[in-house]
Amino acid sequence: MSADAFRIRPLPADEVARRIPDLSAVLVDCVEGGASVSFMLPIAAERADGFWRAVAGGAAAGERLVLVAEDDAGIAGTVQLVLAQPENQPHRADVAKMLVHRRARRQGIAQRLLAAVEEQARAHGKTVLVLDTVTGSAAERLYARCGWQRVGQIPNYALMPDGALCSTTYFHKQLA
Repeated sequence: MSADAFRIRPLPADEVARRIPDLSAVLVDCVEGGASVSFMLPIAAERADGFWRAVAGGAAAGERLVLVAEDDAGIAGTVQLVLAQPENQPHRADVAKMLVHRRARRQGIAQRLLAAVEEQARAHGKTVLVLDTVTGSAAERLYARCGWQRVGQIPNYALMPDGALCSTTYFHKQLA
């Protein structure tokens, strides 16, 4: 299947709440696949659901956007744009929780989600984006390929789901 088989779209805030089981399934799959995205193994569906309930609340408050990649089998990927920033940074947003289910990897979905989140940022008047990722990961290579600029890395910043320490690389992108 190609990336074109997946529809990329922002989820309306009320739909984020309704799609929590689908979003949780992607999160659980990513953590179980070794992604360092704030959760440790074992990860229960209830823990993932709680995370997505908080995200749904932020979406309902207009603090963040949730974008998804979906096909006939359901949600295969997601990324968030955190719009709520301090008063002196109204031009900035964070990109968070880029997640692609293992069933849909290596099909260009992450690149399409990244392009869509950048488009949404522009539409919301954001000109500076910031994100972080595990140093040496496929995501780090993706961001560099897509024109994001490395800021630096912090050794031993976080834990992988199995408890091993990992470094984190920070990136920014200036939107035209």
